Amino acid sequence: MTTRNVRLLIEYEGTNYSGWQWQKNTKTVQETLTDAIRKVLQEDVKIHGAGRTDAGVHALGQVANFETHSKIPAKQLLRAINSYLPHDITIKEVSDIEDSFHAQYSAKSKIYQYTLLNDWIRTSLNRNFCHVYGFPLDMSKMIMAARCLIGTHDFTSFTTKAFADKNRIRTIKNLEIRKEGKYIYFLVEADGFLYKMVRTIVGTLLEVGRERMDVSHIKNLLMTKKRKLAGPVVPAKGLCLKEVKY
Repeated sequence: MTTRNVRLLIEYEGTNYSGWQWQKNTKTVQETLTDAIRKVLQEDVKIHGAGRTDAGVHALGQVANFETHSKIPAKQLLRAINSYLPHDITIKEVSDIEDSFHAQYSAKSKIYQYTLLNDWIRTSLNRNFCHVYGFPLDMSKMIMAARCLIGTHDFTSFTTKAFADKNRIRTIKNLEIRKEGKYIYFLVEADGFLYKMVRTIVGTLLEVGRERMDVSHIKNLLMTKKRKLAGPVVPAKGLCLKEVKY
């Protein structure tokens, strides 16, 4: 029996999930999505995601793929799978793709965005999607510090599980910081990310913005590889996987 490889583009709010990756005794996006697909196809499928977003992290452009014997057209699959999903997970696109495609291993880079509300007053409507941070920030210093992180480096200082990964070298292709009103957006594109890497980078840049850390300290962090010298890990709810590039 022939199989086909199906590609999914997914968005989800991660508030009520313990991340993407399937785990025992807790609800995850991958498990919820797998259950929905199995109900539609009446088939035991295995879903491969592009990235393992942590608990509370959101996605606008998560990509996944699975193999199936089903001949249900892609458009019908889109409607059918969504009908079994909760409202905080939505399949945006379904397409047939070449057999060699793998959501994780075929990816060239991923883009994450961290959203900060730079205000003392909290937000009710956007509370699950941003981190409220009331301290005054020097944007120019944060931008200068961010430039030091672009390129290929050992990011041991920017992960809370440094020795869980034998290879801590990653390439940041772009790191932008922009302000729109009271919101500050940190946009990071890299070929891969270590555990809590983006959230530690943002926490460190905020220390620079508050002038509690000098811009020159960023290069020192990359050389010394000491996590305790970096900034704190900011909350997960401000982080969103925006896009996966292939």
